[in-house]
Amino acid sequence: MDINFTPEEEAFRNDVRAFLNEKLPPALSDKVLNHKHLGKEEFVRWQKILYEKGWAAPGWPEKYGGPGWTPVQKSIFEEETALAGAPPLLPFGLAMVAPVIMNFGSEEQKQQFLPPILSADTWWCQGYSEPGAGSDLASLKTRAERQGDHYIVSGQKTWTTLAQHADWIFCLVRTDPQAKKQEGISFLLIDMNTPGISVRPIITLDGAHEVNEVFLDNVKVPVENLVGEENKGWTYAKFLLGHERSGIAGVGRGKMELRRLKDIASREKKNGRPLIEDPTFRSKVAQIEMELDALEMTDLRVIAAVQHGQAPGPEASMLKIKGTEIRQEIYHLIRQAVGPYALPFQPGALSEAGTDDAVAPDYALTAAATYFNNRKLTIFGGSNEIQKNIVSKMILGL
Repeated sequence: MDINFTPEEEAFRNDVRAFLNEKLPPALSDKVLNHKHLGKEEFVRWQKILYEKGWAAPGWPEKYGGPGWTPVQKSIFEEETALAGAPPLLPFGLAMVAPVIMNFGSEEQKQQFLPPILSADTWWCQGYSEPGAGSDLASLKTRAERQGDHYIVSGQKTWTTLAQHADWIFCLVRTDPQAKKQEGISFLLIDMNTPGISVRPIITLDGAHEVNEVFLDNVKVPVENLVGEENKGWTYAKFLLGHERSGIAGVGRGKMELRRLKDIASREKKNGRPLIEDPTFRSKVAQIEMELDALEMTDLRVIAAVQHGQAPGPEASMLKIKGTEIRQEIYHLIRQAVGPYALPFQPGALSEAGTDDAVAPDYALTAAATYFNNRKLTIFGGSNEIQKNIVSKMILGL
C-alpha cells in the first residue's frame, strides 16, 4: 500500500536509511533478523550509537535531549530501524517511565533520572504485574507504608522483563489499603540495589532468561522517589499504559517479519515449486498483508491525533490487539512454511555460537522458539481480552 508522505518526510526517511547503512553493525543486524538472543551489552551498544547521533529517544521533546521529531518522523524512524534489523529500543526507561517523569515528576526527579536514561547508563524495569494481579492490575497487593521520610515496601512482582540487568524499577504500590482499588495506589521509583530486593529468573519456552520474579522485603525507599501525589498512581499508570500499548502495535516490526515470511516462503518448496506460489498459502500471506496495511492506516490516524496534541486514548487498545495478533499469525505461518524442520528446539541456534552441525537454515532452527516466545504478545501490556473490554466500553459505549 502506498502512503503519501511529504517531501520533507521522505527526505528524513532517506537520512535514517543512510545512517543505518553507515552505523548499524552488520553482525548485530544479522542476529536481530534471525531471532538470535541479544545480551544487555548489545542493546546498550546500539542505544549509545543513537545517543551520539541525538536519536536515542525518538519520542522525547528537545528540552529533555530528544530529537524533537514529529509523530510521523518517529513512526518513520521505527519502521526503518525495524526493517534494517536494528535492536528494538527497550521501552521501560525511554518510552514508559520517562514520559511519566516528564509529565508528573518533580524537577529534581527529571534532572536525576532523565539524562542517564537517554545515554543508556541506567537500565529500568517495570514493577506492575503480581501473582493474582496481572490483567486485573488494580488488585495489586505490594504495600508501601510511610515511616517518616521513607516508605517501607514489601511484596512481589512477576513477569518483570530483564530485571536481572536493571538498575532501577518503577513500581505500583498500595499506599492506602482502605481506599477503593484504584484510589490507593502510588508510583514509586526504587533502586534495585536497595537491601531487601531479590530477583529470581523465570525461564521461558525458548530457553531464555527474559522475565523474572522480584521480591521486596521491607525495602526502604525515600519519599522523594514518589512520582506525583500519593494515592494518584493509577492515573500515572494509565498514562504509561497508553504509551506502552501504542508501541506494542509494532507496525515496523510487523513489516520486517512479513518480509521475512515472504523470503522464507520463496525458498521453501511444495511439489517442486516455491511455497509462495501455492494458492492456499499465498492467500494466507495476502490476508496478513492486508490486515497489516489496515493497521498501519489506523496507526497513522492515531499519530495524526497525537500530532495535534491528543494523548493516546482507547485507540491504543485497538492497535495493541490487532498488532499482536498479526505478528503471532506471521510466526505461525513461518512455522508452517518451514514444515518438519521447525519441530526441533535447538538452543544453540539462538546463541552467538550457532549450530555448525545443523542440516536446516537458521530461520528453520529458530522458528519454533520464536513462535512460542511470542505467544506472550497478546498477554503483556494488558491481555487482549481486557483490551477488547476497553474498546467495547470506551469506543463502542457498551
